[in-house]
Amino acid sequence: MPPHLSADHPAAQPPGRGSVDALISQARRLKGDVDAVRRDTPGDGSDPQERWQRALYDLALHQLDDLDTHLGQLRDGPAPAPAPPDRPAPAPPRRGSLLSRVGTAEWNLLTDVASWSGELYQILGREPGTAPLTLDELPSLVHDEDRPKLTTMVTDCLVDAKPIDGEFRIVRPDGAVRTVHMMGEPVLDSDGSTASMWAVLRDVSELRRCRSAVSETRDSLQRHRHEAQTEHRLAAELQEAVLPPWRGSLRLPHQGPETLDLAARHLPSSTSALIGGDWYDALELADGHTLLSVGDLTGHGVAVASGMATLLGAVRGMAMAGTQPGQLMSWLNQLLDATVQPALGSAVCCRYRPETRTLTWAQAGHPAPLLFRDGTGRRLNAPDGVLLGATSGAVYAQTEETLEVGDLLVLHTDGLVPGHSAADSVNLLLELGPRLGAADTAQDCVRLVVDEFGESERADDACVLVARVIS
Repeated sequence: MPPHLSADHPAAQPPGRGSVDALISQARRLKGDVDAVRRDTPGDGSDPQERWQRALYDLALHQLDDLDTHLGQLRDGPAPAPAPPDRPAPAPPRRGSLLSRVGTAEWNLLTDVASWSGELYQILGREPGTAPLTLDELPSLVHDEDRPKLTTMVTDCLVDAKPIDGEFRIVRPDGAVRTVHMMGEPVLDSDGSTASMWAVLRDVSELRRCRSAVSETRDSLQRHRHEAQTEHRLAAELQEAVLPPWRGSLRLPHQGPETLDLAARHLPSSTSALIGGDWYDALELADGHTLLSVGDLTGHGVAVASGMATLLGAVRGMAMAGTQPGQLMSWLNQLLDATVQPALGSAVCCRYRPETRTLTWAQAGHPAPLLFRDGTGRRLNAPDGVLLGATSGAVYAQTEETLEVGDLLVLHTDGLVPGHSAADSVNLLLELGPRLGAADTAQDCVRLVVDEFGESERADDACVLVARVIS
């Protein structure tokens, strides 16, 4: 049955077969290209961005497949009418063809006779030999929630001659729920009254599933981005609240120690949006000594920033109570070992006595401080100490170093020199000795280090702390 727009409009004639064949070839070639790109896209589906992209690929392929089959039907002409009840039904259409997804129907209001195409029986799950449902019977197949929608569309079409264009769900006899898109128009009699109604019904269940998958993955991606942005903001605010807000030359409370010129800088990761657990600190103690420390807690995000704040608070509290660096590291290790969420950390803790210019320090799996004197640098010999949280009951040794006026002490975390091993990083920093020795202030030294290594792509955060002995 050729669908007609109205009684006074002739049916459109199909285009030439050759031009349609060309369109089919182009559609299939484009589908092959899209499918190749989809298959070449790696991933395990754990990333929301990846799931969103793959859902879009699936939707595009589904729509290209629909275009291919639409063009095929346009080239081949309308499907044959269903066989009468006394004749055998035609073989079912091949899987994936348009005949299993699009059907036509006409309801004659004057004779109350309905006419369905064979493919509509398959869409609605009806036996081909049964009589087609009338407009009054059609709602029996429709999902309870969608019956008012169908009733409104049909009423508007029959009473007000409005075209039908809408979707509703049907419940097939086997219990399967499918989504059907219905388009149709009234056929007017010579006096302008509605004589019949024709419609094209298309099973769009798979298309809606693909679009739903795209929508869900897009929403998931947006939630993921929002959560990541929120976590980054919270971690950054926590880090800023905990680390000393040093600008220019470092100034400690009460003007800081008169014997040290201090400066520091935190260098964020250029490849991760999350805040790491690196810290630096300098604290003037009650006995006139100065605490210098740098450290790194493994991981990223709010939990790691919170853990870093806990460790830094513990370092400050124990140092203020007079705890020496070796014992301080042992208690930090016990603190990490007792936390609910296990973590690993590294740190260097130094206690400087200005009256003797003595530096007492300990380390836990961390790069040793670098000492520059008269333009020449060396790495201090590190006392024994394993990573914080690596083993219970670890003991940390401490050692002393006597400094001189003009000496420059550089404390840093891993990753200060991106793309190099720990040994190469130390060598590159030591090569800056003559330039660091010629610098006037600790801030100039930090600026020199940052100018040298700060612009490189870094996979993780890093910190550098410079202490210059001035008296």
